[in-house]
Amino acid sequence: MNTNKKITIIGAGISGLITAIELEKLGFNPTIIEASDRVGGRVKTDIVDGLQLDHGFQVLLEAYPQAKKYLNYKTLELQKLIPGAVIYKNGKTTLIGDPLRDFSLLLPTLVADVGSIKDKLAIFKLNLSLKNKSLEAIFDSEQVSTLQYLKAKGFSDRIIQNFFKPFFSGIFLETDLRTSSAMFEFTYKMFGEGLAVIPKEGIQAIPNQLKSQLTKTVFRFNTKVKTVEEGRIVLEDGSITTSDIIIIATDPSKLIGLEKPISWKACDNLYFEIEQDSLKKPIIGLVADNDALINNIFFTTSIANNNTSKAHVLSVTIVKHHDLEETDLINKVETELKNNCGIITKRFIKRYIIKKALPDLEHVEYNGSEAEFKFSESIYLAGDTQLNGSLNAAMTSGESVAKLIAERFK
Repeated sequence: MNTNKKITIIGAGISGLITAIELEKLGFNPTIIEASDRVGGRVKTDIVDGLQLDHGFQVLLEAYPQAKKYLNYKTLELQKLIPGAVIYKNGKTTLIGDPLRDFSLLLPTLVADVGSIKDKLAIFKLNLSLKNKSLEAIFDSEQVSTLQYLKAKGFSDRIIQNFFKPFFSGIFLETDLRTSSAMFEFTYKMFGEGLAVIPKEGIQAIPNQLKSQLTKTVFRFNTKVKTVEEGRIVLEDGSITTSDIIIIATDPSKLIGLEKPISWKACDNLYFEIEQDSLKKPIIGLVADNDALINNIFFTTSIANNNTSKAHVLSVTIVKHHDLEETDLINKVETELKNNCGIITKRFIKRYIIKKALPDLEHVEYNGSEAEFKFSESIYLAGDTQLNGSLNAAMTSGESVAKLIAERFK
């Protein structure tokens, strides 16, 4: 294999890092150009006032096949979330979950007033059918909207409104459940086969661990790319770098002038310091009131003052579109936290406006083909934008692009 070719990867997110890992295994010495000051892309963590804040509430599903392949879970020191959710509606709090993995959830789930007995039977049937369905079969099935899918499975409007909408709105970052049914089945199956987890040092620990596996890759941070052409990359400062192969592991829309730019889902993520963690366990809180702006909340005990003390921090995710100025938004969120969830805030910490949180894809794929990844003779595309909006897909795309390059230079 000719490994002397110059290969440049644009973007040090998950897909770019996986591409580099696979290329190094093949004997290549790639260069990664990254616009920011560190790896991670959309998977980043900041330290603000000594507190650990992820860019948006993000979890790792430990059942992801690619995550199990590329990550060392033990060294990530994963915090395991309770396999369930606390639902806030009409001033009431309801706990539901998977009693097969946490027996303490059995009684509250049985008596939970979020759906009928028929709904709970439909959940049992759904669990059974997806347990025996392969990931490839999930994505090969006919794709409709998640809402159509749930109704076809016999779920009532009540359980859709009380559970499925708030829970999956927080995952899909849209409130109408128009996301592909294949994405629903895939995500639901991953939740059923493993826990949702968060690394002790924040979600940034994932790309940091991937970067630590690279020994031959050259990184160029704080370097913005303006356009990409065959065999050359034009940077924002006007300089040009040439490359035999260019892999765009970020949104390629502007870089190569796509006729149909990639659409994105957005969200707001606000952090507050609170008096105390009212749940006392790592579990997601869902706000199911129709008129509420908040979609989901999560309590996190973050690093504070170099580990000498602790602070209770609340992550709040907003998926619904709004035109509120930041001050009005903060006030509304604090009011909803008090009235809907009984949570009193001490102070507002930081807001993340995430305009490119997830690619908005009408049709999703699991593995994809060469057509998804090869744009031209010298330009390849990697990222979850090419398959489906998940960390697993980002990893798969990076791996697939590296394989295509290996085949080319055999």
